[in-house]
Amino acid sequence: MGVEIERKFLLNGDAWRQLGQPVLLRQGYLCSDPERTVRVRIEGDQGRLTIKSKGTGVSRGEWEYPIPLLEAQELLDTLCERPLVEKYRRRIAHAGFTWEVDEFLGENAGLVVAEIELPSEDTVFARPDWIGQEVSGDKRYYNSSLIRFPYSQWTDS
Repeated sequence: MGVEIERKFLLNGDAWRQLGQPVLLRQGYLCSDPERTVRVRIEGDQGRLTIKSKGTGVSRGEWEYPIPLLEAQELLDTLCERPLVEKYRRRIAHAGFTWEVDEFLGENAGLVVAEIELPSEDTVFARPDWIGQEVSGDKRYYNSSLIRFPYSQWTDS
């Protein structure tokens, strides 16, 4: 079993926009149950199927498999829950780690988050100037939650 250890942050300012090349990601969920998720993603010309377990802290089980692009497209078009999650992702190297900055589109437009995958939960890492408040424990920011409660429906309360 693979383990994903990931922390998620909001951003400060727009300096990140000058870094990394944006790549369009389209993804949908065959299952968005909080106990387990099954995701289909297309990034560029690559299709992937990802299964994730319920997390403990910032860690959770993760299994990921390449699938043919046409099959990924068919799954997104016919079987995945709505709405699909579409976003531009920038991969930005900083102090020995890669940050993934996701700028969401569609019903989640206006939401921008940065994620960092770590080798262990207690790994110390440097934060770029454009990293803001941590939201790792806030389930609203999970991609699988954004299909049920899109960012456009959030209020201040």
